[in-house]
Amino acid sequence: MRVLFVCLGNICRSPLAEGVFRAEAARAGLSEGLRVDSAGTGNWHAGEAPDARAVAVAARHGIDISSQRARQISRGDFHAFDLILGMDHRNVQDLTRIAAFDNKATIDLFLGHATGETRDVADPYYGNEADFEAAYRDIKAGATALAAVLAGKTSRDSG
Repeated sequence: MRVLFVCLGNICRSPLAEGVFRAEAARAGLSEGLRVDSAGTGNWHAGEAPDARAVAVAARHGIDISSQRARQISRGDFHAFDLILGMDHRNVQDLTRIAAFDNKATIDLFLGHATGETRDVADPYYGNEADFEAAYRDIKAGATALAAVLAGKTSRDSG
């Protein structure tokens, strides 16, 4: 399974989702054969580390995302990944537009796909530490649910 998390600039929500999902997937025994990455729909922060507040909230929960670097989604990603999850509705709209007709991946809203909740993970960029913690909680819930869904598919596929 190849999963790509996408937000606007790839420095807040999607790097958190990448790191948290890696941890949840490992707990669920999904690490083997799993590829996880993150990207942004824009290129403003390409090459930059995640926002220091995202790094800090991840670290408080035992996850190190400090070595990640932002990148913009590419057309190749729509063939390289099975599942591309946008952090908010606008990301999903942008992803659908970028993918156009040349897409092999499933594009969906992160929380919608993972938990069935059709709501956004709020962008904490212009907020404070509490906003980053709230984003982390939403991402943790979504990552835990997504890992459980994928673990269920894996066990059904192999049995």
